[in-house]
Amino acid sequence: MDMVNVVLDMKGLSCPRPLIGAKRMVDELSPGQILLLVSDCPGTPDDLFAWAKLTGNQILKTEKMPDGGTGYHIQKGQSGVQLPHAHVTLDIRGAVCPGPIVEAKKLLNGMQTGEVLRLVSDCPGVQSDIGGWASATGMTLLNTVEAGAGVHEFYIRKG
Repeated sequence: MDMVNVVLDMKGLSCPRPLIGAKRMVDELSPGQILLLVSDCPGTPDDLFAWAKLTGNQILKTEKMPDGGTGYHIQKGQSGVQLPHAHVTLDIRGAVCPGPIVEAKKLLNGMQTGEVLRLVSDCPGVQSDIGGWASATGMTLLNTVEAGAGVHEFYIRKG
Protein backbone atom coordinates (compact mmCIF):
# COMPACT_ATOMS: atom_id res chain seq x y z
CA MET A 1 0.00 0.00 0.00
CA ASP A 2 1.39 3.39 -0.99
CA MET A 3 1.91 5.84 1.81
CA VAL A 4 -0.21 8.78 0.63
CA ASN A 5 1.01 12.10 2.04
CA VAL A 6 -1.72 14.40 0.73
CA VAL A 7 -5.23 13.84 -0.70
CA LEU A 8 -6.68 16.38 -3.12
CA ASP A 9 -10.34 15.85 -4.03
CA MET A 10 -11.16 17.72 -7.24
CA LYS A 11 -14.41 15.87 -8.09
CA GLY A 12 -16.92 18.10 -9.87
CA LEU A 13 -14.24 20.42 -11.26
CA SER A 14 -13.57 20.39 -14.99
CA CYS A 15 -10.17 20.26 -16.64
CA PRO A 16 -7.62 21.77 -16.43
CA ARG A 17 -8.43 22.57 -12.77
CA PRO A 18 -7.59 19.09 -11.38
CA LEU A 19 -4.17 19.21 -13.06
CA ILE A 20 -3.49 22.77 -11.85
CA GLY A 21 -4.44 21.74 -8.32
CA ALA A 22 -2.27 18.62 -8.51
CA LYS A 23 0.69 20.64 -9.83
CA ARG A 24 0.40 23.12 -6.94
CA MET A 25 0.26 20.32 -4.38
CA VAL A 26 3.11 18.29 -5.89
CA ASP A 27 5.28 21.43 -5.98
CA GLU A 28 4.93 21.57 -2.17
CA LEU A 29 5.87 17.91 -1.63
CA SER A 30 9.36 16.54 -1.02
CA PRO A 31 10.79 14.14 -3.62
CA GLY A 32 9.29 10.66 -3.17
CA GLN A 33 6.15 11.88 -1.38
CA ILE A 34 2.77 10.91 -2.85
CA LEU A 35 -0.32 12.94 -3.70
CA LEU A 36 -3.64 11.18 -4.19
CA LEU A 37 -5.61 13.26 -6.69
CA VAL A 38 -9.30 12.36 -7.01
CA SER A 39 -10.98 13.62 -10.18
CA ASP A 40 -14.03 12.74 -12.27
CA CYS A 41 -13.10 14.92 -15.26
CA PRO A 42 -12.67 12.67 -18.33
CA GLY A 43 -9.71 14.75 -19.53
CA THR A 44 -7.65 14.34 -16.35
CA PRO A 45 -5.72 11.17 -17.33
CA ASP A 46 -4.43 12.67 -20.59
CA ASP A 47 -3.44 15.94 -18.89
CA LEU A 48 -1.89 14.18 -15.92
CA PHE A 49 0.21 11.63 -17.80
CA ALA A 50 1.52 14.29 -20.23
CA TRP A 51 2.40 16.59 -17.31
CA ALA A 52 4.06 13.80 -15.30
CA LYS A 53 6.22 12.83 -18.29
CA LEU A 54 7.28 16.46 -18.75
CA THR A 55 8.09 17.06 -15.08
CA GLY A 56 9.68 13.78 -14.01
CA ASN A 57 6.88 12.99 -11.58
CA GLN A 58 5.36 9.51 -11.67
CA ILE A 59 1.78 8.23 -11.74
CA LEU A 60 2.16 5.10 -9.55
CA LYS A 61 -1.38 3.84 -10.05
CA THR A 62 -4.94 4.82 -10.82
CA GLU A 63 -7.99 3.38 -9.10
CA LYS A 64 -11.76 3.79 -9.10
CA MET A 65 -12.76 5.48 -5.85
CA PRO A 66 -15.64 4.08 -3.76
CA ASP A 67 -17.40 7.48 -3.61
CA GLY A 68 -16.91 8.26 -7.32
CA GLY A 69 -14.14 9.56 -9.48
CA THR A 70 -10.71 8.13 -10.16
CA GLY A 71 -7.78 8.29 -7.77
CA TYR A 72 -4.34 9.06 -9.23
CA HIS A 73 -1.34 8.28 -7.04
CA ILE A 74 1.30 10.83 -8.07
CA GLN A 75 4.82 10.51 -6.71
CA LYS A 76 7.02 13.58 -6.82
CA GLY A 77 10.11 12.87 -8.89
CA GLN A 78 13.57 12.75 -7.34
CA SER A 79 15.22 15.09 -9.80
CA GLY A 80 12.61 17.83 -9.76
CA VAL A 81 11.76 19.57 -12.99
CA GLN A 82 14.23 19.31 -15.85
CA LEU A 83 14.37 22.92 -16.96
CA PRO A 84 15.47 23.93 -20.43
CA HIS A 85 19.03 25.23 -20.76
CA ALA A 86 18.85 29.04 -20.82
CA HIS A 87 21.33 30.85 -23.09
CA VAL A 88 20.49 34.23 -21.53
CA THR A 89 18.95 35.19 -18.17
CA LEU A 90 17.02 38.43 -17.66
CA ASP A 91 16.29 39.00 -13.97
CA ILE A 92 13.89 41.92 -13.96
CA ARG A 93 12.39 41.66 -10.48
CA GLY A 94 11.01 45.01 -9.35
CA ALA A 95 10.01 46.15 -12.86
CA VAL A 96 6.27 46.56 -13.41
CA CYS A 97 4.36 45.38 -16.48
CA PRO A 98 4.73 45.75 -19.38
CA GLY A 99 8.46 46.30 -18.60
CA PRO A 100 9.44 42.62 -18.29
CA ILE A 101 7.92 41.71 -21.66
CA VAL A 102 9.31 44.83 -23.38
CA GLU A 103 12.83 44.03 -22.12
CA ALA A 104 12.47 40.31 -22.95
CA LYS A 105 11.43 41.26 -26.50
CA LYS A 106 14.54 43.47 -26.92
CA LEU A 107 16.82 40.66 -25.75
CA LEU A 108 15.11 37.99 -27.85
CA ASN A 109 15.43 40.19 -30.96
CA GLY A 110 19.22 39.90 -30.63
CA MET A 111 19.23 36.14 -29.96
CA GLN A 112 19.53 33.28 -32.44
CA THR A 113 16.48 31.19 -33.43
CA GLY A 114 16.19 28.23 -31.03
CA GLU A 115 18.01 29.96 -28.16
CA VAL A 116 16.26 30.15 -24.79
CA LEU A 117 15.74 33.20 -22.59
CA ARG A 118 15.11 32.75 -18.85
CA LEU A 119 12.99 35.70 -17.70
CA VAL A 120 12.71 36.19 -13.93
CA SER A 121 9.92 38.53 -12.87
CA ASP A 122 7.81 39.37 -9.82
CA CYS A 123 5.23 41.47 -11.68
CA PRO A 124 1.83 39.82 -10.99
CA GLY A 125 0.51 40.64 -14.47
CA VAL A 126 3.37 39.10 -16.44
CA GLN A 127 2.11 35.55 -15.91
CA SER A 128 -1.20 36.16 -17.68
CA ASP A 129 0.41 38.22 -20.47
CA ILE A 130 3.43 36.13 -21.37
CA GLY A 131 1.74 33.12 -22.98
CA GLY A 132 -0.30 35.24 -25.40
CA TRP A 133 2.65 37.48 -26.16
CA ALA A 134 4.95 34.50 -26.85
CA SER A 135 2.53 32.80 -29.24
CA ALA A 136 1.65 36.10 -30.97
CA THR A 137 5.33 36.82 -31.66
CA GLY A 138 6.40 33.34 -32.75
CA MET A 139 8.16 32.52 -29.48
CA THR A 140 7.55 29.33 -27.49
CA LEU A 141 6.93 29.45 -23.75
CA LEU A 142 8.70 26.20 -22.78
CA ASN A 143 8.15 26.29 -19.04
CA THR A 144 7.01 28.47 -16.16
CA VAL A 145 8.41 27.88 -12.69
CA GLU A 146 7.39 29.52 -9.43
CA ALA A 147 10.84 30.31 -8.05
CA GLY A 148 9.53 31.87 -4.83
CA ALA A 149 6.62 33.79 -3.40
CA GLY A 150 5.32 35.84 -6.33
CA VAL A 151 8.50 35.28 -8.38
CA HIS A 152 8.22 33.36 -11.66
CA GLU A 153 10.79 32.14 -14.15
CA PHE A 154 9.68 31.90 -17.77
CA TYR A 155 11.70 29.88 -20.27
CA ILE A 156 11.08 31.32 -23.74
CA ARG A 157 12.52 29.84 -26.94
CA LYS A 158 13.03 32.13 -29.94
CA GLY A 159 11.36 31.10 -33.19
